[in-house]
Amino acid sequence: MKLDLTDRKLTDLLQAGFPLTGKPYAELGRRLSISEDEVIHRIAELRAGGIIRQIGPVFDAASLGYRTTLVAMRVAETWLDQAAQLITEHPGVSHAYERDHHFNLWLTLAVPATADMEAELEKLASAVSAETAFSLPALKLFKLRAYFSLDGDESSADTETPGGIIPHAAPLSAAERQIINELQQDLPLVSQPFAEMSARLGMDEEKFLAQCRELLSRGVMRRFGASVNHRKAGFKANAMTCWAAPPEKVEAAGQKLASLREVSHCYERKTNPLWRYNLFAMTHGKTREECRETVAKASAEIGLDDYVMLFSTRELKKTRVKYLV
Repeated sequence: MKLDLTDRKLTDLLQAGFPLTGKPYAELGRRLSISEDEVIHRIAELRAGGIIRQIGPVFDAASLGYRTTLVAMRVAETWLDQAAQLITEHPGVSHAYERDHHFNLWLTLAVPATADMEAELEKLASAVSAETAFSLPALKLFKLRAYFSLDGDESSADTETPGGIIPHAAPLSAAERQIINELQQDLPLVSQPFAEMSARLGMDEEKFLAQCRELLSRGVMRRFGASVNHRKAGFKANAMTCWAAPPEKVEAAGQKLASLREVSHCYERKTNPLWRYNLFAMTHGKTREECRETVAKASAEIGLDDYVMLFSTRELKKTRVKYLV
């Protein structure tokens, strides 16, 4: 899909500057000096072209009483297609990739706090006939900022979550729970997309939106905006790089990696006998060579040379988990 300058600016705004107002598309049009109808038409085209996956909220799983983890698996090549289908159907899996490593299948898994994570992992591993499967839960978050600038202007990017310890469940009112459950859908392309949502809850639209903004300010909602297909947007390479970092170097190294615009996610994670790497960063670029250069330069700056890069070879699933609260 060929994008003009307005398409690129709009895509950037949809990711990082979506207005939680009664007529958000009109507001976006005002910022871009185009009409509301043109904004809606362009978004429809971006969806049809596969650039925009969906527009909606990104909630903090822990704040909603869910636990998440990164899962690594070894699945036989002959079984990968069947495994991909099973993973796609699992409601707790948001991201899943085939990667160029012995552990070739990686996914993120979310379960309610009351569920048994290990039991769910064993069940999933059995379903996909994994030869090996293990969990790598996060200990500390340094960065979570999935923003792919098509216009080249990084100034409009927001940081979804500042670095810190993984949060605990937040106190939520009955009304907030209703709003959270209602809000988790692809935003309709109509002039007042929040009106029908608030009406279904019997709420005034402005009160509904005010509570949405409050959830955002509290960090329960990380952001509201578009999920972009980074490959179709031109960022065709991405690598999960994992360093073996001594405890005394983790903090400084994590902060440095988080400062890089090429890095979207950065975590400290638990290790185990099968995986000794504890510092993870997702690096994006237009080519694999760009990713390698970014990682090599960063590794030299943080003083860590014991690392492995796992490039994605196939995207099996990428969506937003629907958290029922």
